Amino acid sequence: MQLKNFEGQKIPAVSFKTRENDDWKTINSHEIFNNRTVVAFSLPGAFTPTCSSTHLPRYNELAPAFFQNGVDEIVCLSVNDAFVMNEWAKDQESENILLLPDGNGEFSEKLGMLVDKTDLGFGKRSWRYSMLVRSGVVEKTFIEPNVPGDPFEVSDADTMLNYLNPQAQKPDQIAILTREGCSFCAQAKEDLTKAGLDYVELPLTHQARSRVVGAITGAGTVPQIFINGKHIGDGEALKKYLRD
Repeated sequence: MQLKNFEGQKIPAVSFKTRENDDWKTINSHEIFNNRTVVAFSLPGAFTPTCSSTHLPRYNELAPAFFQNGVDEIVCLSVNDAFVMNEWAKDQESENILLLPDGNGEFSEKLGMLVDKTDLGFGKRSWRYSMLVRSGVVEKTFIEPNVPGDPFEVSDADTMLNYLNPQAQKPDQIAILTREGCSFCAQAKEDLTKAGLDYVELPLTHQARSRVVGAITGAGTVPQIFINGKHIGDGEALKKYLRD
């Protein structure tokens, strides 16, 4: 298998067959890439482990930083049909990503990225890569090394963002442990929202709350807030963190 760098090439003219509101819709590659700045990444298949756990979610998470640095759209490509891609989108955090089905592998083949994965029962699939496209021309590619298996070393979202802007500010990763009917939890969520911070809420049942919170934080109450891997503490600790 020989993979060639395609930097400097024009994006091939390909029509993608998608599904929208139970109807077929055709999107031309020129509509997506011409006169725009687009980050695109391609992967072997929807619902596969690395694609679902890391590749797609991280691009979705870093989307605000990409948009702040001049990217108009982020595209995820896979040699899957439109039905599979739509169901995968529902299963993932992908609201910031356009998922395109390269159903026949035509786009991947014209870029030289279509590979044979018959040994895995996949048939022809795309090799894993990412690219930055400006006005329909490929400026930069990050193509995974040609080694056995499914390498994931260079096509990740952080590598692409670092290429665009090494000083780009990445969104904070915030999680908050809560329980239903907790007024202190509601206040902490309001404080985060007022500060312009997105968060993931992890509501706990009454039966498991004290054990889960105690095991994770050593505390006995909710809310408990975590930011970028650091345990901030309860609602009052959050207020102090935001003031500082």
